[in-house]
Amino acid sequence: MKTIAKDIITSVIATLIFAVICCGIYPLIVWGAGQLLFSHQANGSLIESGDRKIVGSELLGQNFTSTKYFQPRPSSAGSGYDAANSSGSNLGPTSKKFINGTTKSTAVPANDPAGAPVPGPDAVDFDGIKLRILGYCDSNGISYELLQDGKPVDPKTFKTDKGEYDQVKLITAFNNDAKPLTVKPATLIPGDAVTASGSGLDPHISVKNALLQAARVARERKMSEDVVKAEIQKATAGPQFGILGDAGVNVLKLNLALDQLPAR
Repeated sequence: MKTIAKDIITSVIATLIFAVICCGIYPLIVWGAGQLLFSHQANGSLIESGDRKIVGSELLGQNFTSTKYFQPRPSSAGSGYDAANSSGSNLGPTSKKFINGTTKSTAVPANDPAGAPVPGPDAVDFDGIKLRILGYCDSNGISYELLQDGKPVDPKTFKTDKGEYDQVKLITAFNNDAKPLTVKPATLIPGDAVTASGSGLDPHISVKNALLQAARVARERKMSEDVVKAEIQKATAGPQFGILGDAGVNVLKLNLALDQLPAR
């Protein structure tokens, strides 16, 4: 009995000692070292606007809707850049859905349980690479051709009376196995401009992507394109340790920097 009691006491004492060390002293040392040596990173790499309001983090991307801003890459995190739903599309390069997009019915159940659903117009379910390329070219003034069966197609064929593209009609044509519609841009579109990152939260775009957007941003802000390109250079981070990955432009930092400049 004495041996059992001694072992129990020893175990309790050891548990308490390690609880204090592992749950108290060690975390306190790590927190203190983080605050002392790299406080900015330890607190989330937060970014403040000119009026000292926190507007985001260097580590997390976010959507920008205005045409005067550089646009981030697409995101599959929730409804887009949702940090609580980090994810990719999980679609591979041979996926028809990934390339052509898909539509879905908006029919609603009938009031009568035995009745047929009330029909509604189809809507975009997943946009797909082709539609993203078309949208990117349109937004940034990049020339392109629509081709079907190897022949040019008038873009008006797929536009509404308001002059806007009918995305459902386009996706339907993209998925036409007999004569699929394709988009041929005048210049190569960077992959990151039309594909999401694995996390859906990547704050960077490629330098090529940023440069293709520069003319639009300069025009919308009434600035010199050279000024905008200079800000792109300032917001560009080189490969990690000089060798890992490619250079990237932090979209949030770039847009905030442009907001601080007067129109020219």
